[in-house]
Amino acid sequence: MRQSSKISKLTGLRAGFAVLSIFALIGISGVAMAADPAPMPAEAQAKAGVPGKPKVDLAVGEALYSNGDAKRGVTACITCHGPKGQSAVSAWPKLSAQHAAYTNKQLKNFKEGTRANPIMMGMAAALTEEDMQNISAYLVKQPLSQGVAQNKETIALGQSIYRGGIAAKGVPACAACHSPTGAGIAAQYPLLGGQWADYTNAQLIAFREGVRKNSSQMTAIATKLSDAEMKAVSDYMAGLH
Repeated sequence: MRQSSKISKLTGLRAGFAVLSIFALIGISGVAMAADPAPMPAEAQAKAGVPGKPKVDLAVGEALYSNGDAKRGVTACITCHGPKGQSAVSAWPKLSAQHAAYTNKQLKNFKEGTRANPIMMGMAAALTEEDMQNISAYLVKQPLSQGVAQNKETIALGQSIYRGGIAAKGVPACAACHSPTGAGIAAQYPLLGGQWADYTNAQLIAFREGVRKNSSQMTAIATKLSDAEMKAVSDYMAGLH
């Protein structure tokens, strides 16, 4: 009888421990479940974006372009490049509809000093990577600014160079990279159609003279062009659309 009583007590104790263990496990798992966040909805995950990559904001880009940010020393781009990137003066390039990747690269080059221009180097110095992406994203969405060729006497030469290059000098056709309409190729080659002829000509000279060094490909091409050829092709491109 005593032995049976001992066995019963032992069995009862084991059962009690088992119940306690179950409750303990439930409590631990409950804490673990509470600690694990609920999975993000698909829409929220999409908004989160790629880790480490700034989220593009066109509204912020427009605000910086049009108003700058006095607190950070960011000057409004509109002062020189005009409303919506449509410059009214040939000394300053038209930026509307320009591929975002190209605009962003140029701003980075100005900030790094790999593209020399005292004014733009000063402007870009205050910009963050996120600022550059926002401004570039805003500009690419703006309407394309149209232009016209001015010199009827050189249109034929300009067209010949742009579409066929100059075989005798080893100059490739501009259209091969910048497209027949001057639209360029996103993330690779800039939009040139409609750009001010004076500005395009100035850049070709800068490449040829080694003043602008952020494109070895363009440097190699520009060194083979004469002043007359540069002016002709620059004027022709102004009328492309």
